[in-house]
Amino acid sequence: MKITHIAFATALGATLLASPAMAQQKLDAAQSQLQFTARQMGVPLEGQFKKFDAQVAFDPAKLATSKINFTVDTGSATLGSKETDAELPKPVWFNVPKFPQAVFESTSIKALGAGKYEVAGKLTIKGTSVNVVVPTTLTQAGAITTAMGTLPIKRLAFKIGENEWADTSMVADDVQVKFKLALTGVGKL
Repeated sequence: MKITHIAFATALGATLLASPAMAQQKLDAAQSQLQFTARQMGVPLEGQFKKFDAQVAFDPAKLATSKINFTVDTGSATLGSKETDAELPKPVWFNVPKFPQAVFESTSIKALGAGKYEVAGKLTIKGTSVNVVVPTTLTQAGAITTAMGTLPIKRLAFKIGENEWADTSMVADDVQVKFKLALTGVGKL
């Protein structure tokens, strides 16, 4: 049964990418950002992921066949200090040796009008998958389509900050993930 799912997913991916417009869609990493805000003892901590990628097959006229697969190198997380950055890859936080990537795979895209979309899908971090809906705004300037949004997550749902760090009075459970993704090759919205 697992082989059937893999074959189906491969066939679906090939079908989605068969459209010439979709096959040319790419993430421009130099113009993109993936940031997060957490709170430690009430003080906001701003961080970012330096390495991420997206495979996009988006057609605003064919949302039912549009797909987004977003991967994040969890080892690229930084809060801007050597001490903190040395802790993030450890098992209690992102456990990078065992789970080097976080992945978002879309399951549906819904147009809300005025360039706004809801992208539903599965977010997997540290081997735990949670269904999420990502509010996204798309804008276009020349050849660049920019997707922006904020996704609130609960870090403990993904076991980020285990053991003594599971105490939400020290580090809040709520984390805001903000993204700005510059895409090329997207058709006119």
